[in-house]
Amino acid sequence: MKQSPKYKILITGSAGFIGFHVARQLLKENHFCVGIDSLNDYYDKNLKLNRTKILKKNKNYKFFKVDLSKKKQLNSLSKYKFDFVINLAAQAGVRYAFKNPDSYIKSNIIGFTNLISFIKEKKIKKLIFASTSSVYGDTNTFPWSESNKIDSPLTIYSSSKIFNENLAYSYSKYYNIQCLGLRFFTVYGEFGRPDMAIYNFTKNILENKAITIFNNGNHMRDFTHVDIIKDIFSQLITKKKIDNVFKKNNFEILNIAGGNKIKLLDLVLLIEKYCKKKAKKLFVGMQIGDIKKTQADITKLKRFKLIKKNIKISDGVRRFVNWYKKYAI
Repeated sequence: MKQSPKYKILITGSAGFIGFHVARQLLKENHFCVGIDSLNDYYDKNLKLNRTKILKKNKNYKFFKVDLSKKKQLNSLSKYKFDFVINLAAQAGVRYAFKNPDSYIKSNIIGFTNLISFIKEKKIKKLIFASTSSVYGDTNTFPWSESNKIDSPLTIYSSSKIFNENLAYSYSKYYNIQCLGLRFFTVYGEFGRPDMAIYNFTKNILENKAITIFNNGNHMRDFTHVDIIKDIFSQLITKKKIDNVFKKNNFEILNIAGGNKIKLLDLVLLIEKYCKKKAKKLFVGMQIGDIKKTQADITKLKRFKLIKKNIKISDGVRRFVNWYKKYAI
């Protein structure tokens, strides 16, 4: 006997890297998912279309092309009664912000404001939204805890995400919407974004092109494989787990990280190993908006018993390189 879908879920940014993986996981668990995405040209649109094509194979998935900065376009979703909204739509990228600040205002501020207003109007009770480790700025006390002050953002991107957190907090208090913000730490994996280091380095090494290594390779990053993210969402979209998160408050913030801290130059060595090829390296200094080191305190994540798996950075890089060779070559 065919089971009815468990929950109706709206996923914004469903053609994006994390959105695609989360949607695919929740569809596997028999949830009904409506995905929306603007399909912009920030990076290769074909990658977004390929992700969407995979998701559309599931009968419990519906897709709408929607630009969140244009509130009227959300009217196409009015017939659905959603149990959850998962907001993974955003203008991403740190360096891109310096040349294109307006795109962050449009997507991350106006778009998020329109979405949370839609949630209030439709009386949707639960919002899980993406934030970022970038909100911590260049805080020198490690590891970074959710209780840290986030009053010194280094980029427009991180400023827009702090705005999201503050607005969600206000809506949780005034309109009784349960809001959970997830501060992602350097997410990577198959179907990743071409502007991210692992994708960019792999591509250029295999194409015999030079790679640019910032801060002379001394950056330290807390990498998080996307499988950890989708596993956390799998648990959150259950009554027991989500009720536990909101047991004391209607608003929560969680660091999401895999505890795979690695220096950038060591990451390059790993990619070289699995590409079976040496990189042509161009070393440059620190850039505006760069953060020397990130490291997450995941005590809270563990307290809620939401992290069940970990993927070693060496295994994650190997998987990514193998995927890239099949996908792009």
